Amino acid sequence: MLRDTFDEAAELYDRARPRYPRALVDDLARAAGLGPGSRVLEIAPGTGQLTVPLAESGYRITAVELGPSLATVARRNLRDLPLAEVTVADFEQWPLPPEPFDLVVCATAFHWLDPAVRLPRAAQALRPGGVFAVVTTQHVKGGTVDFFERVQRCYEQWDPATPPDLQQVDEADTVTDTEEWDRSEHFDRVSVQRHARDIAYSVDEYIDVLLTYSGHRALDAPSRHGLLVCIRDLIQTRYGGRVTKRYLHELITARRVS
Repeated sequence: MLRDTFDEAAELYDRARPRYPRALVDDLARAAGLGPGSRVLEIAPGTGQLTVPLAESGYRITAVELGPSLATVARRNLRDLPLAEVTVADFEQWPLPPEPFDLVVCATAFHWLDPAVRLPRAAQALRPGGVFAVVTTQHVKGGTVDFFERVQRCYEQWDPATPPDLQQVDEADTVTDTEEWDRSEHFDRVSVQRHARDIAYSVDEYIDVLLTYSGHRALDAPSRHGLLVCIRDLIQTRYGGRVTKRYLHELITARRVS
């Protein structure tokens, strides 16, 4: 499965993937009404990009990670935060503990979970009135705009799955799909908050980020090599070895019905 490819590059994932904005973490805590000692279940924490700031706030965190290598790095990042524990398991099969959680959260991994079970199992893990939160991350128009227009030629040449003339989407034109929550019998009070930011990358840093994406890792070795050489050459020759990417993080929260 594509989601298994992340575990093959745990150290790279930890180094290259951006952490979440502090304002998003604060909004999440407010939406869930968290305080010291609140119980949090995190699904698919990766190497702890969200887990660490949550643990630093004094919450009791159980993080369930499918990849053993990712879990090893997450434990290292949490070694000075004893209220957080990382379990290697598939959340869809993991036996839920008897004591319910105040918050269940999944950051940039919700799309990997089985749509048939992800909301019911999250609801089952929560106390009545508890909050289920999902963080999505997507690339929107901004930063070095013309680079992302030019780089499409590299993808069209080396990745046959690339749609022709793919265009960047403006943040204002990005529609949040909350239908799954809106029609769920388990949740109500659905809310969405957005956090956009620009991150500047050197050419090496940008290539590292690309190598943490499942679509790039799934390419055959010659195609991936050709794609990355094309991208590297473009950044070095036209952009002085540095580009800026604009991210949009969406925080979707819903409350478990009593």
